[in-house]
Amino acid sequence: MPKIMMKLGRYAFSLNTAAYQELQHSAAYRWTAQERHGQHAALQYLGPGEDSLSLSGAIYPHLAGAADQVEKMRTEAALGEPLLLVDGLGRIHGKWVILNATETQRVFFADGVPRKIEFSLKLRYFGEA
Repeated sequence: MPKIMMKLGRYAFSLNTAAYQELQHSAAYRWTAQERHGQHAALQYLGPGEDSLSLSGAIYPHLAGAADQVEKMRTEAALGEPLLLVDGLGRIHGKWVILNATETQRVFFADGVPRKIEFSLKLRYFGEA
């Protein structure tokens, strides 16, 4: 049984489905300027801003995984609801939404089946419910 790298909703990332090779986490923080007469503006912290994740990887359907893995990711996105994100260590990262799912097929067999499928997902933290 392959280990799960991460699970987003019902979709599991693993070596047998789609293994991501890169995960980028971006966290923003909100500050506003409070203008002051004759002085530099003072900054006031407003709280956390946008929290986003980008995942990218490749699927080799003839070795592991299947050519329909990105379609399964799109199916999760099309639910139109926040999805629970849990990493392979069992840590719960809260609910996230899929903003974008991209697929690039490369290097084809004679029947048009791709040997390599590159994918990327852009996720955004949904926030507390």
